[in-house]
Amino acid sequence: HHNNLFLLTGIHLAPKEKLNIPVLFMPDTMKMCKAEVVVHVMRENAENWSYQLSAESNKDLSRNVSLAEDGGIQGILWRYPVHGIPEAPQQKLVVIRCVARQSVEQRVEMLLVGVVPDATAATDARNPAMANTDNSANIQKAQVTDGFSATAEFLYELQYPSNEIRSQLESLVGMDLVQKEWDIESGIVTLVFNVMFAPNKPMRFKATLVIQWTAGGVWKFPLLFIATEPGVDAVIDIEAVGLNKESVVEFTLTSQTR
Repeated sequence: HHNNLFLLTGIHLAPKEKLNIPVLFMPDTMKMCKAEVVVHVMRENAENWSYQLSAESNKDLSRNVSLAEDGGIQGILWRYPVHGIPEAPQQKLVVIRCVARQSVEQRVEMLLVGVVPDATAATDARNPAMANTDNSANIQKAQVTDGFSATAEFLYELQYPSNEIRSQLESLVGMDLVQKEWDIESGIVTLVFNVMFAPNKPMRFKATLVIQWTAGGVWKFPLLFIATEPGVDAVIDIEAVGLNKESVVEFTLTSQTR
């Protein structure tokens, strides 16, 4: 956000040689920071490049080259935008247990630390924190106000290890935001979710609730879902009618799907 300029000059590169440029990011708040790395290349013998100007090439020419007084190109510029997105430390694992073929609802409280009200929204739903899923329809929005004028907008999504796992398990898990609160003095936003789990068989899998402040900060909350063995459906008694004679008992099986 600051117009600080750091210059590295006098670096000589041979043909096809690589140049590594270290970029250090040390966030002190949960806001996104933006910068630009500019590489300015000039010939070692200080000669200019000649060029033919066309209407199309003139559009971005002044931004991407430095021109000499005689009209030749003195230097060529490569510009690399850098977005620094602060991520909170890994949060404590939340375990949700349920017996297979039953359902459970569990309230889970998520604390987002470092939300200060003077940050402006700088990203959208397709930023790097949310970009590892193919379907943006899974991303939901939540606005939290401090009770007066300040408003912070968050994006949240339950992410699975892969899209294949998502397709298998998405229908078994539900999640609703039921409570939200923002304490500006402490910079803590509290989001309370109601998580529903209705497993159809014994299973164990992990998912991650990713919450992103539109000003840039990211929090990740790991969830572990455990479905244990179901109880006994019924006890079937078969009474013998005699030696070497068949006894028949009828019972009904119903399927949850077609």
